[in-house]
Amino acid sequence: MRVVDLLHYGATQLESAGVEQASLEVELLLGFCLEKNRTGLFLAATDEVDERHEQQFLSLLARRSKYEPSAYILGEKEFWSLPFLVTPDVLIPRPETEFLLETVLALNKNEQWQPDLVLDLCCGSGVIAIILALETGRSVTAVDISAPALQVARRNAIRHQVADRLALVQADLFSAFSPRHIFGLVVSNPPYVSRQELRDRLQPEVMHFEPHLALDGGVDGLDIIQRIRMTLPRVLKPGGDFFMEIGADQGLAVMQLFSGDDTGEKIFERVEVLQDYSGRDRVLHARMAT
Repeated sequence: MRVVDLLHYGATQLESAGVEQASLEVELLLGFCLEKNRTGLFLAATDEVDERHEQQFLSLLARRSKYEPSAYILGEKEFWSLPFLVTPDVLIPRPETEFLLETVLALNKNEQWQPDLVLDLCCGSGVIAIILALETGRSVTAVDISAPALQVARRNAIRHQVADRLALVQADLFSAFSPRHIFGLVVSNPPYVSRQELRDRLQPEVMHFEPHLALDGGVDGLDIIQRIRMTLPRVLKPGGDFFMEIGADQGLAVMQLFSGDDTGEKIFERVEVLQDYSGRDRVLHARMAT
């Protein structure tokens, strides 16, 4: 078949399966097989595709028709305009996390961080830690409970030439660190999906293929966030900043969680929830009292 015929056939198959953005997905898959970008596919529209590449494409198309995410099929996802390795051991990076990073880096630009230690908590594929290392030139500690996820993060750090500035630690949240105020900046994209949403409302691509360990936030999605809130004051320096990605319906709950204080002492001098470009609650920012 010609390139244009395969594109049409693929889009029809994915649309029938209920896959969103079917045409774009097909372009990604066929472009991968033929080593062409979208422009290259357009220019080669009437070219015949040899049998080997056609069969490769049809095989990938069959996997995508069963809702396997393209990022896992191709083994790569673009994030921050850079290619990152992804496997089923890690979440696929999303635009929401780019907004988290934009928020963090805006603080660095506007207020100038002190040269303190930086921590990426629940690092997954390592995209947050790697972008922070690239954009700020700092060394970053990256923590995850999953050893396979840390292996992916290590490969991404090597790929983007920051392995010498990235310390990877396998641990359950802050458990690897003694209760000392050592970090000036902590950034986290923790599991925050509620059990009901995990069971009933996620897309099949997420439900059946992405790691539940990185998604499951407990009954109300706040279990891991509550644990972070309890331990964070032991490791964050006075005046240090904490940024965390949250669900769009969790703004009020996390504001109350981080603003509340059972001891009578003010732990955080600044607590705010920032909205993304769609106007949805997306990032919690808390600053330790000095």
